[in-house]
Amino acid sequence: MAHSHPKWRKAKKILTWLFFIAVIVLLGVYAQKVNWQEVWKVIRGYNRIALFSAVGLVIISYLLYGCYDLLGRAYCGHKLAKRQVMLVSFICYAFNLTLSTWVGGIGMRYRLYSRLGLPGSTITRIFSLSISTNWLGYILLGGVIFTAGVVQLPDHWYINQTTLRIIGIVLLAIIVAYLWFCAFAKHRHMTVKGQKLVLPSFKFAVAQMLISSANWMAMGAIIWLLLGQEINYFFVLGVLLVSSIVGVIVHIPAGIGVLEAVFIALLAGEHTSHGAIIAALLAYRLLYFIAPLLLAIVCYLALESRAKKLRAKNEKKMQKEEKKTPAPEEEGPDHKIST
Repeated sequence: MAHSHPKWRKAKKILTWLFFIAVIVLLGVYAQKVNWQEVWKVIRGYNRIALFSAVGLVIISYLLYGCYDLLGRAYCGHKLAKRQVMLVSFICYAFNLTLSTWVGGIGMRYRLYSRLGLPGSTITRIFSLSISTNWLGYILLGGVIFTAGVVQLPDHWYINQTTLRIIGIVLLAIIVAYLWFCAFAKHRHMTVKGQKLVLPSFKFAVAQMLISSANWMAMGAIIWLLLGQEINYFFVLGVLLVSSIVGVIVHIPAGIGVLEAVFIALLAGEHTSHGAIIAALLAYRLLYFIAPLLLAIVCYLALESRAKKLRAKNEKKMQKEEKKTPAPEEEGPDHKIST
């Protein structure tokens, strides 16, 4: 074991550098795809009240997303400071939106949380809970909006109105099933590839849905404001939900081109010009993707520079907590999580 240690350290350094190079390359590719002159032109021409309101909603949305990892903190029972959790969550979300889930959601989370002292198994559970929380809010809102027929699809589109309503009903059924299991399931433990997952309580599940739904609604409100508030808000939110799932299927980083194509197609009958839609979405990208990413890069470098000190501090804190807390039974931690 002692002989393999130096090799593992060397491999870890190589993987770290490869990760950094991959991030830099992806940032370069993304920067080339953005029409910066057009973005600046659009922002300069915007109503200041709408712009500042949109900025406020961006901040609210990122704070709500940070609550996903705070839920993960409660779920896993780890003792990292809440401000560290929120900072990691912000960095990961900004990178996730622009450079894909593999880089931001997974790679960056494992990198930063491990640097702060969390084991890989705990990070996996945090990531899994964050993903499930995000999609629970989407499923709830999508179920209500698609079932209600708020989004009017154009003729000869990929799916018709009836299919969208059926999808909405299925989504609502998933929500009902999840809540039922969280409230009444007797068997609450599941092991997936060596990772023990625990079904949360009913109250925890409701918190997941409320926080995530509020986040998606904030995103929809940003675009609605930038579109001039001339279109029904719930219609705009529904179009955002449709474009998000299309973006996942197509899997283009930051959904470049996908968001615009879906909005132009679905807002065609709303007497809104293509130019106004493109302008609103360019402003949305700047406020929600690009500006937070630039700040996240600075925060990431600052966190990396302080990671060793923070890890040592966290490990001391965890050791003190372990001494204070009596040794749990075999299923003690999981029992505590599920109640």
